[in-house]
Amino acid sequence: MKETGARIQFITDKEGPLLERLKAEGEQTPADLFITVNAGNLWWAANEGLLKPVNSKILQGNVPAHLRDPENRWFGLSVRARTLVYNTKKVKPSDLSTYEDLGSAKWKGRLCLRTSKSVYNKSLVAMMIHEYGEAKTEQMVKSWVNNLATDVFADDVQVLQAIAAGQCDVGIVNTYYFGRLMVKKPDLPLALFWPNQNDSGVHVNISGAGITRYAKHEPAAIRFLEWLSSEKAQNLFADANMEYPVNPKIAPDPRVAAWGPFKQNLINVSKAGELQGEAVKLMDRAGYQ
Repeated sequence: MKETGARIQFITDKEGPLLERLKAEGEQTPADLFITVNAGNLWWAANEGLLKPVNSKILQGNVPAHLRDPENRWFGLSVRARTLVYNTKKVKPSDLSTYEDLGSAKWKGRLCLRTSKSVYNKSLVAMMIHEYGEAKTEQMVKSWVNNLATDVFADDVQVLQAIAAGQCDVGIVNTYYFGRLMVKKPDLPLALFWPNQNDSGVHVNISGAGITRYAKHEPAAIRFLEWLSSEKAQNLFADANMEYPVNPKIAPDPRVAAWGPFKQNLINVSKAGELQGEAVKLMDRAGYQ
């Protein structure tokens, strides 16, 4: 690679098979760097001993503390918010306020959600457990289930399409799904809303990376990871996915910036993995399928 002097070879797959492969290969792995979506996956990799700590002032300077592992085993590279989306023909922004409010009586029969089996919803509920405690989070999730307009959907795109079609009026999605759909169909009556701006802020998650435990080219891998957090690479990495740069010094793509500024929740995203088991049990108790 011209920027760092390193030769890069990629092996791609879904996160589950990649993690199992990394675990099975052990010391024989050819992988120096593990890149994936969702802090829960990165937490799992670190918890299984597959990643090693990196002492880098560049990474610590470019990646905010809540978007990297407290032990510096992985670092966020781009940010997505899991926020509210609504039908602009049926809902006013003033009707919306918080995640919790989606369980209020005014949204009865008007809410659409993706399945609880989605890692993004597991992570969201995990971070809510850390923020609110199990009892309040379970009450919140139950209230969401009670307000569903229809069965849960397999993915965020289906949630967006159902809201646009008037099957429901409001839902929870990742920002980049909204961005990709609106590029293809800009006339859809959809808009994002940033909840909890008067208190803790919008829940966010990351795409990120860490150096593997048995990396054979560790210095080169660290240089590449540092470059990925730099100004030039951040624009390439985040813009391609319609996500937010993790580096706060970098402005997002104009299409993303057009959604407006928002206050992030500063819970460390490692909680998305640490409390995911509790989140799954809670959603099951709440009847969230």
